Amino acid sequence: VSILSGQPFTIARIHYGGGGDWYGNPSSLPNLLTYIQQNTSILVEEKEVRVQLTDPNLYNHPFLYLTGHGNIKFSNNEIATLRNHLLNGAFLHVDDNYGLDKSFRKLASKLFPEKDLVELPFSHNLFHCYYDFPLGLPKIHEHDNKSPQAFAIFHNKRMILLYTYESDLGDGWEDQRVHNLPREKRQESLKMGTNIVVYTLSGEKS
Repeated sequence: VSILSGQPFTIARIHYGGGGDWYGNPSSLPNLLTYIQQNTSILVEEKEVRVQLTDPNLYNHPFLYLTGHGNIKFSNNEIATLRNHLLNGAFLHVDDNYGLDKSFRKLASKLFPEKDLVELPFSHNLFHCYYDFPLGLPKIHEHDNKSPQAFAIFHNKRMILLYTYESDLGDGWEDQRVHNLPREKRQESLKMGTNIVVYTLSGEKS
């Protein structure tokens, strides 16, 4: 599987079990894809795909996205499938929509028991590859007065999973009326989302 497939780029949202709202922020991904279409040279399909890990066409989707507020539940088979897909070229962005942290960290330890979530320093090229974020991940929606953090899992120096915590990028990608965020916050989140896509498509090793 290659992110650079020659097909229009899109994002596949993972539909998971466990009662968590996998479908949260429904306008977020279409808005991000539209922003990327308008502000980069990346050829984009502006509709998100929704995929379960049991779907046979999962392997046609190398850029995966997962969000929600609560519990994530994968079967052992789904964990093995996702692990295999990520190790063989795919990428997963997990965006904590507040309340996902405990469940996600448990999942990460099952997905990659031999790997650690590594916090990315502000100097990492993820924050500078297209738009410049000198202070790293932007804070979009306030919850617990914690600083936003970006964590990653790497395989052969390639980032295969990115976890954005205490930032709530997806809230900033949503239609303005949903969260009534200031325009500058929405712009920050869309620019950071663009960086994630640009960085992933570049195939950079770090």
